[in-house]
Amino acid sequence: MSEQEILVFTEAASERIRTFIAEDPAEGLVVRVSIQNASPIAPEYEMALIEPFERESEDESFDAAGFEVIVDSRSAALLAGTRVDWVESLQGSGFHFRNPNIQPLGSGSLDGPLVDRVRRVIDEQINPGVASHGGTVHLVEIRDNVVYVTMGGGCQGCGMASVTLTQGIKQMIKDAAPEIVDVQDVTDHAAGSSPYYA
Repeated sequence: MSEQEILVFTEAASERIRTFIAEDPAEGLVVRVSIQNASPIAPEYEMALIEPFERESEDESFDAAGFEVIVDSRSAALLAGTRVDWVESLQGSGFHFRNPNIQPLGSGSLDGPLVDRVRRVIDEQINPGVASHGGTVHLVEIRDNVVYVTMGGGCQGCGMASVTLTQGIKQMIKDAAPEIVDVQDVTDHAAGSSPYYA
């Protein structure tokens, strides 16, 4: 694969990497990039400077703007076409990966008969039940027959949210749409401000 097929580094990212290499006393450093978790919920990338003896025989290698990059064979396909940038913001600074192969949840279409059936179950059966606790459930996306939902109101941060999901929500959705293989809660429960059960 050529560098265009694997990774593209912005000038800001390239400059930061060259600075890190220049500040390190080790000789012959290269940049290893890998994907540790390809989850659409929270993909995890790893980028590190390594010494030549740390290379693996299956690694793919290419020259970037003033430094060498290696990618393990497992990560290469998942990283193909990824753009790496260096971002500085109020939340901190770091490398940002824009990967066309991993679409974030919520970026897919919420149309079609399966979506309609699941949405109807949420609106007509699930939400009236959790409303008594000040809660609400929202459909985020259906991907590969897995339903992703968020829980809000009294459900966000609730100590019983996982029980509600596994013993109620999941079963109701699977009863209405047997092709669904799983229902996953992608709520940030730590951000809940008024959970029904603490």
